[in-house]
Amino acid sequence: MTQIPDLDPAREVLRRALALNQDNGLVQVKVWKAAHPGQLAIGHMPIYVPRPLLEAMGCLPVAVFGAGEKEIVRGDSYFQSYICHIPRSTIELGLAQALADLDGMIFPAICDVIRNLSGMWQMLFPDVYTAYLDVPQNFHPEVGGRFYRRELERISKEVVARGAKPWSTDSLRQAIREENGRRAALERLTAIRHREPWRVPASEAYVLTRAGGALLAAEHRKLLEAYLEAVPRRASVGRDNVRVVLVGAFCEQPPLTLIRNLERAGCDIVEDDLQLGFTYLEGAIEEEAADPLDALVGAFLEKGSATASRYIGNDQKGASLVQRVKRAGADGVIFAAASFCDPALLDEPMLEAALENAGIPYTSFKFAENTGQFQVIREQAGAFSDAVRLWEAAP
Repeated sequence: MTQIPDLDPAREVLRRALALNQDNGLVQVKVWKAAHPGQLAIGHMPIYVPRPLLEAMGCLPVAVFGAGEKEIVRGDSYFQSYICHIPRSTIELGLAQALADLDGMIFPAICDVIRNLSGMWQMLFPDVYTAYLDVPQNFHPEVGGRFYRRELERISKEVVARGAKPWSTDSLRQAIREENGRRAALERLTAIRHREPWRVPASEAYVLTRAGGALLAAEHRKLLEAYLEAVPRRASVGRDNVRVVLVGAFCEQPPLTLIRNLERAGCDIVEDDLQLGFTYLEGAIEEEAADPLDALVGAFLEKGSATASRYIGNDQKGASLVQRVKRAGADGVIFAAASFCDPALLDEPMLEAALENAGIPYTSFKFAENTGQFQVIREQAGAFSDAVRLWEAAP
């Protein structure tokens, strides 16, 4: 965010958010643990896990985003080259002791690579709590619901055995309320992007959302609200850009510079799936349920968004994406999947077919978290932007 104007009222909020994004050494976690002696920091891969459950036990949930542009030296020796980049870079961070302040790591069941990463983590760091969180693909309450609840009960017992306090009905309800507050702020951010994308660029929304990876929900909400309060005071004007929905990011995240290059190529990214850890659920979690753990389970079963890691049964593949495009008032879709990400890349042809049937233009490219060359991607996005304008102008 080095190009933020000095007079931008959102400047300080963005600077703090960017610092949190770049905190590969988990300085924020060190500060939190020093202020909360005896309490645990539990890491997880950057896709959905029920963070309120961890907060209810007095833990700090920490999303681990990989090493970004950091050079991989030792991590490559633990995995084959034809898989995505994030498991290798996560191992690199672990071996470099950059994640030493984490008291545990949770690996949700999103693909075979992450499953294997959980086993590798357990072997390399036997003294650190490691959990593989299996998730159901049957969403009937009596089948998938019971299974998922048992998984959450198992993990909560294991975390308590490591020194966390047991969750209570009151503490879990309060954590759910705070999570809903965070989600409400994120929804306000998305609503502005739909209406006035030039006022809230996607690159800023991404930084602000990702900043919550090492913050409690209430603190993240305050950060988002400070930005939202500053936005109406910004001196900004609309641009004649193409409105796009960016999809395909799964858990490996693109470099911030890549998002900025898409914007410079004439694309207003009005919606994306870059941060599934915070945007996976569509709607609030029930706050007054008699059993708040059931509320967490029910939210996962009933409100999970259509992603490559979620079985949709007899629903039409891509129908949800078409609805998102229409809801956001977008002109087209850009697919940006991590190289060798099997779930996202296997989904893409079916999503493309749905867009073709709906008459929605799209383009696609692949990236890695350490991608350093953006000229080709920028040119491709610029050509797509120009083509969409021509299609719209055609009689």
